[in-house]
Amino acid sequence: MTPQQPELFKVLIPTKYIALSDKKKRELAPLQYAKVFLFINKKGENVMGIFYFTSESVTEGHPDKLCDYISDSILDECLKQDKNSRVAVETFVSNNNVTIAGQITTKANINVEQIARDVIKEVGFDNSSTDMDYRTCNINIDISKQSPDIAMGVDIGGAGDQGIMFGYACDETENYMPYAIDMAHKLSKKLTEVRKSGEIGYLRPDGKTQVTVEYENNKPKRIETILISTQHNENVDITEIKKDITEKVILKVIPKEMIDKKTNIYINPTGRFVIGGPLGDTGLTGRKIIVDTYGGYARHGGGCFSGKDASKVDRSAAYMLRHIAKNIVANGYAKKCEIQVAYAIGMKEPLSIYINTFNTGIIPEEEIVDLIKNKFNLTPDGIIDYLQLKDPIYTKTTNYGHFGKEYLPWEKIIKL
Repeated sequence: MTPQQPELFKVLIPTKYIALSDKKKRELAPLQYAKVFLFINKKGENVMGIFYFTSESVTEGHPDKLCDYISDSILDECLKQDKNSRVAVETFVSNNNVTIAGQITTKANINVEQIARDVIKEVGFDNSSTDMDYRTCNINIDISKQSPDIAMGVDIGGAGDQGIMFGYACDETENYMPYAIDMAHKLSKKLTEVRKSGEIGYLRPDGKTQVTVEYENNKPKRIETILISTQHNENVDITEIKKDITEKVILKVIPKEMIDKKTNIYINPTGRFVIGGPLGDTGLTGRKIIVDTYGGYARHGGGCFSGKDASKVDRSAAYMLRHIAKNIVANGYAKKCEIQVAYAIGMKEPLSIYINTFNTGIIPEEEIVDLIKNKFNLTPDGIIDYLQLKDPIYTKTTNYGHFGKEYLPWEKIIKL
């Protein structure tokens, strides 16, 4: 059941009592009253701003995430042997087949097929009749070197491609992430933990979570809905699955004060999820970009992260902007912050910088832009050096979000 919505009233309020900008006051000067819509509860209280927002996450056994993990594992292995490796690798999985394609320019000597099989084994795919088998799957490799036309721009420190990137942070959680995606990631991670530990021994690798949060006055108030779909072995009763997931996953993750009697909990709504992984659905690197970032709560430039070295600003600039946005919020300049930059291929400096603090900033946004320009080097090389992005850290980012993990360099809080 959904909570009863407060009634909507149209109220006439004298304009002199309304908080408006000077410009808006001049526009309304001829009017004695302004029409204002308010949500009023039974107590006569204004509860303006009740809304619901939903974000999803997936486990490492989701076919798209399996592809991300293989691509990032190849990248990390290249960087372990050659920090100047140029990597742009995508993976595609379907049934018991894996295709790995892209461009790699490196001095590293890597066994791409073995890396892929090791990842598939680590994730837990060992049965081709229900998902995939790391021992018998077919692996096709089609990898060439980076185009010299692209390399000539990157070699002098320019961006590896054009594009727009965003970074975001807010004060809804301790890690400065939006509440819905933070909870969804924690549920997905817990789902994997209880599977790998054997606590729920009948689970298989594939799974998805989804959390709907009720906001009041722009603050998370309660959780409206929790949805979990998890792959499982044959002949497991749905009643047992629901009980185990509720007790050993949901109630272990979600704060008690955020769940009430009206919270909807859905577990495997179809009643069966035996066929999963690449057998149930194809997977492709870069197809979970909203899961990887802010769960749809903030904008996304469109470029994926996994399988790309840091010369690709799709990845490195998005990491840097998260770092800056997080520190703007952590340093008290705003409660919410979204930043955009744009790059041109082969050029060092960003073409533009945009910032939005959603009317929560304590100083003008143009002053924050000046602060960013004075404090941070936003050239590709500057970002790579500042965040140490030539280190083999990328498999740590693949699953359960690229942001909000305190051990990653772009999550470090500094003094601005």
